[in-house]
Amino acid sequence: MLPLKFRNKYRISSTRLQNWDYRWAAAYFITICTQNRECYFGTIKNGNMQWSAIGIIANILWYEINNHVINIKLEAFVVMPNHIHGILILNNDDIDNNNDAGSDSDFGSGSVETLHATSLQIPETPGHPKMKNEFMATISPKSGSVSTIIRSYKSAVTKHSHRLGYEFAWQARFYDHIIRDNHSFKKIQSYIIENPLKWDHDEFCV
Repeated sequence: MLPLKFRNKYRISSTRLQNWDYRWAAAYFITICTQNRECYFGTIKNGNMQWSAIGIIANILWYEINNHVINIKLEAFVVMPNHIHGILILNNDDIDNNNDAGSDSDFGSGSVETLHATSLQIPETPGHPKMKNEFMATISPKSGSVSTIIRSYKSAVTKHSHRLGYEFAWQARFYDHIIRDNHSFKKIQSYIIENPLKWDHDEFCV
């Protein structure tokens, strides 16, 4: 059973995404692309992914997440020529949701999708460093959140690739989708597993 409820209420509504804490227990569908969608990770031949050295690094380090993050489960994952897809399940049930985000009635109102960026504009706060520090604390990814997990993964792949002398860079942003129910989970899981077979029709195919 997916960890999609808290105190008998669904944790999110598509209209209240701003109240969602990305440390909360849920299943997250993650997509990360390479910079300019360069095929750093390898090629597809006869429906099978042929990893490059960087592709092997990206694959190995994804599974290393289990060794560095508590209360997490890794589900379907695939390294494609210029992107990766994976499902992360966080089980942080000790993190409270003080906003009671969503209910049974609004749970299925639509897909919930966000786009994370690494660059944020800080409001002008001349003479008020405390205000700036408080603002940064508010917007900074929290420990154990999806953002910090993905940031660490991306950094590790980049560092290991460069250390071995390979040119490599990620796209600055990554995409996440909060999986709403078991039907969606199974559909996304199948999509990830079958992705190499459908590469010629993939939106990321270049």
